Parts: sequence; C-alpha cells; structure tokens
Amino acid sequence: MPTALRFASTLSAVLLAAFTLALPAQAQTAPATADPMPGLKAVMQQLGRHMQAVAGAISAEDWAEVARLAPQIAEHPEPPLTEKVRVLTWLGTDAVKFRGLDQQVGAAANAMGDAARRGDGGAVIDAFAKVQQACLACHQGYRASFRQHFK
Repeated sequence: MPTALRFASTLSAVLLAAFTLALPAQAQTAPATADPMPGLKAVMQQLGRHMQAVAGAISAEDWAEVARLAPQIAEHPEPPLTEKVRVLTWLGTDAVKFRGLDQQVGAAANAMGDAARRGDGGAVIDAFAKVQQACLACHQGYRASFRQHFK
C-alpha cells in the first residue's frame, strides 16, 4: 500500500476511534505532576537511548551493533492510541509534515543499517547525520509548542 494511502487509512482509523470511543478518563482531573503523555515520553526516551548507543558504536566502529540498533530506530514503537489521537488532533493539518519527518527518520535509519552491514563507515555516518537532522527538525518544529499545549 502506498505510504500516503497507508497514512490516510491510519489517520482515518485514529480519528474514527477518537469520535467513537468514550474517554471518561479525560473527564477526571489528573494530578498536576502526572505526565500527560507517558507512552510518547517512553518512546522518545527509548529512541534517545538507541541514538546514544549508535553514536558509541560508530565511535568504536562496531558496525554489527549499528546494524542491530538501526531497525529499532527505524521501526520504533508508537505511543498508545489515546495519546496518538490527542497528538494528531493537536497537529491538525501539520500531521502530514510531522509524519513526513518520522518517515525521514525511518528511511535514514534503514540506510544506516544497510551501510553498517556493508561495513561502510562513511555511509553510516552520513545516514546517522540524516537521522539526527530529521529528529532536530521535528524537535525544533514541535517540541516547545507541544510541551506548552500538553502541560
């Protein structure tokens, strides 16, 4: 299935779920110290650990470790459905750009893994830089307003 069609299908399913599921938990007041997006936070923390491990493996020229970690970055877990619905609703039409950045991360991480399996250190570093650039673009584009909105 083409990426745009798969994204549209996923978005439709998420929006349908948002409108058909009763979310009584949102009606309750959460403690002020509770993390509003614990699933997303866990995903991002895991990605951060994987990226740090890749950086260490690159420094050691441990291409097998880079190859092992790359698919974990490319195919990272997604947050729970309720969190995805909240994020997609907040993003609105920007969801396409947001998803595009995630796809750039995935493509670059897959390229990094391929290069690591070939033992091509230069290509690994180039692909790692592309992963980092896509992460940075997303963080600079969304993190501050996301934190403000979901605090």
